[in-house]
Amino acid sequence: MSLGLLTAGSGQSWENDLVAALDGPGSPMTVIRRCVDVADVLTAVTTGKAGVVVMSAELRRLDTEAVQRLAAAGMAVVGVYRAADERLAGRLHRIGIEHAVPDDAGAVALLAAVRTAVEELAAGPLARAASHRTVADPRAAFPTSDPPPDDSMSAAEGTSPPAPGRVVAVWGPVGAPGRSMLAMNLAVETAMTGTATLLVDADVYGGVLASAFGLLDESAGLAGACRQAANGRLELADLTKLTWAVQPNLRLLTGIARADRWPEVRPSAIPSVLQVCRSMASVTILDCGFCLEADEEITFDTVAPRRNGATLAALSEADVIVAVGSADPSGMERLVRGLAELAEVLPHSTPTVVLNRTRRSAASPEESMAALSRFTGLGVLASLPEDRPAMDKCWQLGLPLAEASAGSGLRKAIGALATSVVPR
Repeated sequence: MSLGLLTAGSGQSWENDLVAALDGPGSPMTVIRRCVDVADVLTAVTTGKAGVVVMSAELRRLDTEAVQRLAAAGMAVVGVYRAADERLAGRLHRIGIEHAVPDDAGAVALLAAVRTAVEELAAGPLARAASHRTVADPRAAFPTSDPPPDDSMSAAEGTSPPAPGRVVAVWGPVGAPGRSMLAMNLAVETAMTGTATLLVDADVYGGVLASAFGLLDESAGLAGACRQAANGRLELADLTKLTWAVQPNLRLLTGIARADRWPEVRPSAIPSVLQVCRSMASVTILDCGFCLEADEEITFDTVAPRRNGATLAALSEADVIVAVGSADPSGMERLVRGLAELAEVLPHSTPTVVLNRTRRSAASPEESMAALSRFTGLGVLASLPEDRPAMDKCWQLGLPLAEASAGSGLRKAIGALATSVVPR
């Protein structure tokens, strides 16, 4: 039985050549449909008759959302770009299409790329992760027995790419345990060590980091970055324009101040945004939303917009997850339940737990640590003391603790935490 194939090339010559090459007896693939746009492709996929789609890079609405829907349907995807514009090949890779072919490569090279995409999809995620390449020669579409290049030689010549930066996600349960406060001051303390740091407000329920630094919250920020990343057009220069230089070695990517703007922070674009963030800064610190609920379990529609999808995507991309909870009875109960939810959605992650607002009148740090260990089996990396006057001063002045209250015990505790979470 031949494999079903969809094309979407707006009648370009490469599409005609491909269809002609497959129009014959004994062909390994059958052209199911020549689609006119992305919506037509997604509709044709629902029939279950096709297993691979070949698409033009210039189709409208071809973005990360569409590519993820094709991947969820088990489709292998190959993109075709104008040979005169290599930037389109990069755009295809950024939105998740790993196999890209120039439009002048010919039907043989295109078929080779299609076969490779199908084989790697069947082989699993490890094979797909190694397939980020542009195919112009049909021989390059298949693995070879040639030895890999000598990486030590490349490093000696100064051609090896720089190591990607680390991503630290600050998360906490419902109830305002101090996520934004910790993310902000953790980023400031990291930047003060001379480390290039990027702070990202990724709270889809309404970010406050812009006002915490005394900035206007009307810039495009993360929503603008997601918009460009979804279309494969977010590069380092673009992200730099969207950020604020708030301190030496520290830049801020503001979030959405209004909760009803959450659809602008697309879950499918978060990995691409963070990939560019890693190239911008040695450390990227995310202020994440509290809710981990999988929306599709409520709506029973897997393609519906997911409000909490951005939070889940950010946490899954992070190298370190700092879980912060308030060290009072209600805060401890929420933290224990929240950590259980986090373990369900990210079973392979081990969060770093921080207790905030510790005070003897509620419970001693030792009692809080013992309670958390008893119910979750996790230890506590740091206990941050309650210092309401210092935090009030920070918000009034629009300054971090290091500037508004440099000698406070809270600031010293966060500084020590920064050296543990983000080694210099």
